[in-house]
Amino acid sequence: MLSRRIPFLQLVFTSLGLWCITTLAAQEVCTGNLGENIFVAGDFGSGASNLIPVDPGIAPGYTYTFSPPPNDGLYTITNDMSAWPFLFPGWMPAKDNSSDPNGYMMVVNASYAPGIFYEQTVDGLCDNTLYEFSADILNLVFTETLNYIKPNVSFLINDEVRYSTGDIPQNEIWNNYGFTFTTEPGENSVKLTLRNNAPGGAGNDLALDNISFRACGPAALILPVEVANICEDGNPISLDATVQGNQFPDPALQWQQSFDEGATWEDIPGANGISIQHTQLSGGYYYYRYLLANSPANLANPKCRIISNVKVVYVQPKFHSVADTLCEGGSYFFGDMPITTGGIYTDTLVSSIGCDSIVTLTLEFVPGQGILADIAAVDPSCYNFQDGAIGISNVRNFYPPVSISLDGMVVMAEEASFPNLGDGSYHLSFYDRFGCQADYDIVLTEPGPLWVNLGPDQAINLGGSLTLPVMSNYPLASAEWMPSALVICDDDCLQPTLQPLQPAIFYFTGSMAAGCSATDSIRIDVREVRSVYIPNAFSPNDDGRNDRFALYADVPNVQEVLSMKVFNRWGATVFERDHFLPNDLSIGWDGTFRDKEAPDGAYAYVFRVRFLDEVELEYTGVVHLVR
Repeated sequence: MLSRRIPFLQLVFTSLGLWCITTLAAQEVCTGNLGENIFVAGDFGSGASNLIPVDPGIAPGYTYTFSPPPNDGLYTITNDMSAWPFLFPGWMPAKDNSSDPNGYMMVVNASYAPGIFYEQTVDGLCDNTLYEFSADILNLVFTETLNYIKPNVSFLINDEVRYSTGDIPQNEIWNNYGFTFTTEPGENSVKLTLRNNAPGGAGNDLALDNISFRACGPAALILPVEVANICEDGNPISLDATVQGNQFPDPALQWQQSFDEGATWEDIPGANGISIQHTQLSGGYYYYRYLLANSPANLANPKCRIISNVKVVYVQPKFHSVADTLCEGGSYFFGDMPITTGGIYTDTLVSSIGCDSIVTLTLEFVPGQGILADIAAVDPSCYNFQDGAIGISNVRNFYPPVSISLDGMVVMAEEASFPNLGDGSYHLSFYDRFGCQADYDIVLTEPGPLWVNLGPDQAINLGGSLTLPVMSNYPLASAEWMPSALVICDDDCLQPTLQPLQPAIFYFTGSMAAGCSATDSIRIDVREVRSVYIPNAFSPNDDGRNDRFALYADVPNVQEVLSMKVFNRWGATVFERDHFLPNDLSIGWDGTFRDKEAPDGAYAYVFRVRFLDEVELEYTGVVHLVR
């Protein structure tokens, strides 16, 4: 149910255009009021293009570049360094020192030798007048970047150094530097220069903005600085100029008024005294200030005068008319009284500044049309994922415009999308121009956690293999094993063959098509079984049984018989063979020696065997030849 409260009953008045003094740390700067900036282009302007497309010719010691970032001895005018694809390491992606998103600044990569990177001549000044020369300077190097040269800038007047910044710190903020000086008798033109003092190379990179050259005078105030509030049926008030100090022995004033909230100013004819009267008592805001100079001649020259703070006078209207329309079923608070039916209502109230106000409220109620919309809810794809969404389209039956709200996220449009949502309940509301509304509760449900299971740890004999089926609570779209070299997948990695040569832990990660994944592991122990059998007798009588002496083994447990030697009782080698497979009787000893039958008896043997895990063992013993 919509409720509204009449807005003028909660008026809050704020002071506008308050006088302030710009603070420049540890410098001889203006402590009073300043004039307009004589450098109208001192902030370098603004534009949509990332670089100014023409050479401004403002840096005699440097060359303008159209290919940022600038190298040593080059400069450019830009509105956003973060738009440069190849920013130097250590440089900040800076923007200009203003609220304008397209505001330009000057970026300088200092030369190896000191040089001038800004110079302007200013004419039409007044002699014997105090001026302030200042600029905002940013060290472009990040704070954590070590051993970089810090910029050091001198301010020159007519080629004479009048102020130096010292090392500009790597503090990642714009720093304001400047000083004041007085023009000589008869001096109406000065050359203003900014010069680099530090060497180039690693560092000495800076940005420059808001170059300012202004007349500086005493504190010129309209007190108090807060907004002056008066009633429409009240009395005119006096505005008084307060000039502090004796910098201007014979001050000249010109009062001004703005009719566009301070954007432009107009002289008030004949208003040259220390005070003026505000006599306009129609409701509204009124803006005043005054120009101040040391003489009428200087007052006529914009380059020689200063500007006071802005004083705002607010005249509280006596009569207020308010018209509003609400959806049926809503309520409107008029004072402390809720109104639920249409009509014209009048009340006399006292505003926050003590003025009597007569308020007339014209209120109308309209029937709700039954707001409808097409709502599409997408559940999170995986457990604990935040990729759910609620989409709204085809909103209808409302008084435009309409607002769509999802748990405090508000979009004023006829369609909306709320992405990155997790599991839970969401409240969706529609509000139209008159407060008619519709509400929906939407629940997004995430799937349960994905799990995979490889079963308990297992053991195999050396050379053995294991087929391991993967268990999962959801269909898996992909599978990944580690270490992959020991896993034989063929066409099914969800039921692979594992054949480790030594104890190993296998890790499996399974993923669903939606991107959910889970991991399990299993340890496979390998028993060090050496499957070798060597007979202790053989009978080479061609009866088809035990006719040859050979080594028998399980394959692939044994990979190769590296060597075989048989010796008689006197140590003579009667048979030898190298590099053959076990279990092959065709290459075993047939009981002959030098093409003759060897006599019955005991013979010594030595086998050297290489196993699957690259272990080599030697087997010795005695075999009996029996005929």
